[in-house]
Amino acid sequence: VHEGVPVVVAGGVESISLVQPVVAKTTEMEPSLAESCPELWMPMIDTADVVGKRYSISRERQDEYALESQKRVAAAQAEGRFDAEIVPMEVEMVTKDKATGEKSRMPYIVTKDECNRPSTTLESLSSLGAVRADVDSDATITAGNASQLSDGASACVIMSDAEAERRGIEPLGIFKGFVVAGCAPDEMGIGPVFAVPRLLERQGLVMEDIDLWEVNEAFAVVPLCAADKLGIPFDKMNVSGGAIAVGHP
Repeated sequence: VHEGVPVVVAGGVESISLVQPVVAKTTEMEPSLAESCPELWMPMIDTADVVGKRYSISRERQDEYALESQKRVAAAQAEGRFDAEIVPMEVEMVTKDKATGEKSRMPYIVTKDECNRPSTTLESLSSLGAVRADVDSDATITAGNASQLSDGASACVIMSDAEAERRGIEPLGIFKGFVVAGCAPDEMGIGPVFAVPRLLERQGLVMEDIDLWEVNEAFAVVPLCAADKLGIPFDKMNVSGGAIAVGHP
């Protein structure tokens, strides 16, 4: 796989609940860049509002997509589609008495993502105000059509096809390649629009060759823009929901 290593376990963890408050207070700007290209430091939610305006993605479409994400995650959970890829973890959960404010700790086993909201309705999503409404009357990003901040971790086992065959292992997937593509900083979320065609070309593929698509759901405008620009069929994209329901990153 790399330098002769036959099998690799690759993993990572993201604890944004611990990092986000620190980053918000300690980020430093490079003066010359800040003057010539201040968009580099735009909060992601502001870039999402830019994408919505620039590519005519309405608030209604965003809310409809967010509802579908919630529905698809709920259906996937009910059908057990995630069960085989989640390892139950014993944790200590802090609970708070609403009446007294007293906190207590109790043992708990996490067996699934718990932050999605299956009871979400289009009406409840439509009732939410835009996060940036106080500074932008045309803002469309809300708490409902954007992802919440969630901690998470994952790991996967990687080996060559020859090694998998030798061990009698049936692969879950095959890594074919990746590309890096840039876009303007004020529309940060539309990277897939530029990266996907380049990757397909390098692999000798076309859009119709792809059966399933996963596009990051940090904000509903991201997969919607990608689908519009690339022609991704909705019934093939994020079929088990995404980050709007289960959280990001």
